[in-house]
Amino acid sequence: MLRPPISTGPVATRLRDIYIEESRIPTFRQVAASWLEHKKASLRFSTWSVYEGHTKNHFPEFLDLKINRITPAMIERFIGSRQAEGKPINTVRKVLVTLSQILRYAARHGYLTYNPLSIAERPRPPQETEGADAPEIRVLSPKEISDFLAAVKDQKYRTLFMLAIMSGARQGELFGLKWSDIDWTANQIRVERTFNNQAWY
Repeated sequence: MLRPPISTGPVATRLRDIYIEESRIPTFRQVAASWLEHKKASLRFSTWSVYEGHTKNHFPEFLDLKINRITPAMIERFIGSRQAEGKPINTVRKVLVTLSQILRYAARHGYLTYNPLSIAERPRPPQETEGADAPEIRVLSPKEISDFLAAVKDQKYRTLFMLAIMSGARQGELFGLKWSDIDWTANQIRVERTFNNQAWY
């Protein structure tokens, strides 16, 4: 037998046969904090810190809303506003990965009946058309790398660029390095933290 449609109203949220009173529904901020704590043990610290930075800096319009009040229309307005601000499409997509995981976490805990991001229209760059090829990523040749490093006169920046090229570390990981992270005996560098959004993680 088919169940009647599940709805979200001022009284309660229903997931299967469990009701949660509206007064007990947490805000997006509270769910995000709980999700981050849950993920801390299963993620690399650098990855976790990126998620934390997303929750701190990218969702001001959602933070104090009850989690069950976030709708697909709100999410589409969120996407549109970020694109109107000129944020790169890849940045918006990465932020949406974080948002989706928070909303899925809320759904698993019975605060939502579904993930509203799952039916929202995803961002696409204005020039993107069906079948269009993705922009080609060109890797510098060894000679181009040598020429680039030779053109950098400041030894501090030359060392930074060389480390980036040779290690493949992300920008935040490079900026988060300390002298104590260098193992001079083993000729190794440990990535222990990241520096993003003017803060250490």
